[in-house]
Amino acid sequence: MYMMRIVLILFFGFWGGAPLSAFSLDDRKIAVVTSFYPAYIMALNVAGDIPGVSVENMASSATGCPHDYSLTADDMKKISRADIFVVNGAGMESYLQDVIAKNNRLKIIVLSDGIALLEHNGEKNPHLWVSISNAIEQVKNLGKALSDMDADHAQLYQKNTNIYVEKLEKLKEKMHAALASYRGEQIVTFHEAFPYFAREFGFRVVAVIEREPGSQPSARELADTIDAVKKNKVRIIFSEPQYPAAAAHLIANETDATVYVLDPAVSGPADRNAYCTIMEKNCAVLEKAFSESLVQKE
Repeated sequence: MYMMRIVLILFFGFWGGAPLSAFSLDDRKIAVVTSFYPAYIMALNVAGDIPGVSVENMASSATGCPHDYSLTADDMKKISRADIFVVNGAGMESYLQDVIAKNNRLKIIVLSDGIALLEHNGEKNPHLWVSISNAIEQVKNLGKALSDMDADHAQLYQKNTNIYVEKLEKLKEKMHAALASYRGEQIVTFHEAFPYFAREFGFRVVAVIEREPGSQPSARELADTIDAVKKNKVRIIFSEPQYPAAAAHLIANETDATVYVLDPAVSGPADRNAYCTIMEKNCAVLEKAFSESLVQKE
């Protein structure tokens, strides 16, 4: 017997302004598409094993931080097939209004909703997930939104959310214990991915080499960064694995600093544990960098 599919849509728009609608998709799979890698890993943990729910990342997992990302024809196809589109928000997805205009049935989950944002020169910093505390809040937002949208699987979403949050809480506790003695240390970072991370662990970002990755610093900006490193006696510069580190090494060569690699978790494998693995590696890198810096100061 033919089964009529019924989609109850009570509200169109963003998650956060009002409760998102619940809907029943009967025999149809619920297609969840994420805008970029960090959201994808969160969605894999919250929804990846639930029957009838598929999770797909829109952009390539090797894309990196999607500043000024331009949608491809393949991206648009993925979005057009989606029931739910999970985005970071806070200005990260500059194309979002166009997506909404062309897909008026699409449900949007904004992971940054309700989280206080840092700003620089009046621009909001969207790199919330690099702070474990913020990542936990984003995961909770995701679990709550999916539970409201798909009431039939609400208990499974909440169970998965609780399991992943507990794992992140343990990682957070471990990292805070390992890095507590380095609070107040000064660092130079590659781009604006790490202010939330630095605030969480009490580090001071003295300078940023490329505020927008891919935009090479001018000679004046390089000179100013070198001056800041020398003035503050900074010994640690962090590059990122997703981008060339030439400018970081140039600055290090002109100062007493050493370059280390810190990963903002914007690319990697389709592995639920990827975010935790990346952050554990970051913790080890930080411990190594600070311990070697202290030796050099003696």
